[in-house]
Amino acid sequence: MKTNRKTGTGTITGIIKRKASRLAWAAAVALCVLNVTPAQAQCTAENKAFKSGEKVSYNLYFNWKFIWINVGYATLTTETSTYHLRPAYRFDLLSHTSKKADLFFKMRDTLTCYVSDRLEPMYFCKAAEEGKRHTRDEAWFSYNDGVSHVRQRRTWYNPQRETEFMEYSDSTCIFDMLSILAHARSYNAADYKVGDRILFPMATGRRVEQQTLIYRGNENVEASNGVTYRCLVYSFVEYDKEGKENEVITFFISDDDNHLPIRLDMYLSFGSAKAFLKDVQGNRHPMTSIVKEE
Repeated sequence: MKTNRKTGTGTITGIIKRKASRLAWAAAVALCVLNVTPAQAQCTAENKAFKSGEKVSYNLYFNWKFIWINVGYATLTTETSTYHLRPAYRFDLLSHTSKKADLFFKMRDTLTCYVSDRLEPMYFCKAAEEGKRHTRDEAWFSYNDGVSHVRQRRTWYNPQRETEFMEYSDSTCIFDMLSILAHARSYNAADYKVGDRILFPMATGRRVEQQTLIYRGNENVEASNGVTYRCLVYSFVEYDKEGKENEVITFFISDDDNHLPIRLDMYLSFGSAKAFLKDVQGNRHPMTSIVKEE
């Protein structure tokens, strides 16, 4: 994986649809793309952060004008497994809208991936039912003579469209939104300085895209469980046609050996959206980032 460091208006239905979809995507990204270090940009790594049986849950909200609305929840589970007879870890991320939000926009997203016991990406799938749209994105990873290959496919169930295929190769590692988690959580961000930019490629199931994160420093953050955590703060940014930088999401990550996302702030055209940590079970390390309990 290549990494580089450099020193409105609208109906409530439309707003819920856009924000619920972005919340699901952001929950996946936050759990998967943080704390990447250039010194360890490779496909294999030692697991130092998680163990089988870990389960993390979040409450998802968005703001419409001055009203905060609970749109649902997200959960991430980790288990030992096998993939094509090889020992593996399996990750499952589920995003689910509440009954109230279902009246405007129904979302049932399930992301699944397998990585080897050496944390190499093996397989990724995102099954998405968002409103009337139902799709399935998949990515298969392979390795040959130091080159990483990914074969991707999008299947359309509703509306029915022609299946899309895409292949990509790189001399460095290619990750998806969940397999990067296995690497990122074991890394040490102590070498980063405020303002450092982190660039990385990610397979989405349809394409491979370059993403940009900026390290912002430290901040104490209160989660949905009433606990305040010491967090590392990162910004996910995008660039417009003129090259202007726009902040899309701010991630608050526990400053301990677990590196768990505590809160996500999303900046959208029609207000803001947030995801708050609700509960964590089966974490490998003590949550030493806690600075105040309820």
